[in-house]
Amino acid sequence: MQKKYSSIPKVDTILTLPFLISLLETEPRPTVLAAVRNVLATLRSDSVNGKMREAINEGLLCNMIKTELETLVAPSLHPVVNGTGVVIHTNLGRSLLAKSACRQMLEVAERYSNLEMDMATGERGERYSHVESLLCELTGAEAAIVVNNNAAAVLLALSAMAVGKEVVVSRGELVEIGGAFRIPDVMKLSGGILKEVGTTNRTHLKDYKTAISENTALLLKVHASNFSVVGFTAEVSVDLLVRCGREAGIPVMADIGSGSLLDLSRYGISGETPIQEYIKAGVDIITCSGDKMLGGPQAGIIFGTREIISRLRSEQLLRALRIDKLTLAALEATLRLYRDERQAVAEIPTLRMLAIQPGELKSKATAYIRRIRPKISASVKLTVVAGNSQVGGGALPQLDLPTFLLAVAAEGWSPQKIDSAFRQCKTPVLGRINKGQYLLDLRTLQDADIPALVDAMGVFQ
Repeated sequence: MQKKYSSIPKVDTILTLPFLISLLETEPRPTVLAAVRNVLATLRSDSVNGKMREAINEGLLCNMIKTELETLVAPSLHPVVNGTGVVIHTNLGRSLLAKSACRQMLEVAERYSNLEMDMATGERGERYSHVESLLCELTGAEAAIVVNNNAAAVLLALSAMAVGKEVVVSRGELVEIGGAFRIPDVMKLSGGILKEVGTTNRTHLKDYKTAISENTALLLKVHASNFSVVGFTAEVSVDLLVRCGREAGIPVMADIGSGSLLDLSRYGISGETPIQEYIKAGVDIITCSGDKMLGGPQAGIIFGTREIISRLRSEQLLRALRIDKLTLAALEATLRLYRDERQAVAEIPTLRMLAIQPGELKSKATAYIRRIRPKISASVKLTVVAGNSQVGGGALPQLDLPTFLLAVAAEGWSPQKIDSAFRQCKTPVLGRINKGQYLLDLRTLQDADIPALVDAMGVFQ
């Protein structure tokens, strides 16, 4: 062991080797030095722990340093293949952007833009104007504003409307979503006073009416995210809550979570009320996400009356929560697609994946096998099986979308081993394991993923 340890060269010695000199001509010196030091630290650790099985030579050092250098220069945030079947996958970046949104982001990123400049007057403009008119056109809202996510939207609305005053919420709607975002905690942070009514499973209109006092600022309805309460239940409809608010002279706010601009029931997806319906019902403030059912970039969208949105614009907190030019560019391009429902469903990836029908998915599976089969080992078995996908993103947790999947198998490989190997690929591939099979859901696989799938299946050779 001591002999192997002493054979590990020093940094200065390695830097004189021809392959290192060549690397230094093309790569930043600090990065190359970091790679060398990391490799030497690994070799010393392996020597001490008795893990070194190969003599140290120039070839070994060259391979290890090149591999380490590739790791150091590779972006930490990079594409992956989503074969899980969860369309709006929070851990994988939620919604994919439409190509037109990507083009618009790139165009704005590469050049100066009219972000806050009114070209007609030459005076300072308003960044939110680039999307407000579209949001109002598509929904019928009087006014709208956009912040960096829905949690920020809720925080801003409560901060503007309810500091030191009560906000009435059903106990069954005091939700916690991913990242430990809790309505009671956001309420506390905003300066509003939470007033719970009803019970976990049943809340009635009389509960709201009884809770209203001179110190009540808002009646708040919250989307039940990632869960459903079933059985002996009762909740107050939006229409009734608005009527209650009108009678008491108190604004009604709805945090609707995902936020959909289309009625997707014609595609077999029911249970997600479109934003327009809340506006028609007379809800005074509506908050939702831009990167879930809407299929755009991460954003929190607030719809409301002109008077309320004006109050939100004057909040100092808005400066900390505002969105940047790239988000605005992507959101504007996404919203423009909604002017034609057919175009929206065809070009917005989230909508396309949600709307695609099982028969088309089965044909897609057959086509993928036909394209992949000639490029991988004959020992790999690919079969098509039926299953279900999930919407994800906190939307419609009980809805199963019929789908078809590729079952991947190879002799000597357990589903768990395949899963681990695929996740370690240059472009990681994520699937799911069910009933002893490793599965890739065609609903969330993209045509551009095929090279990565072929590369991943190279582990079986």
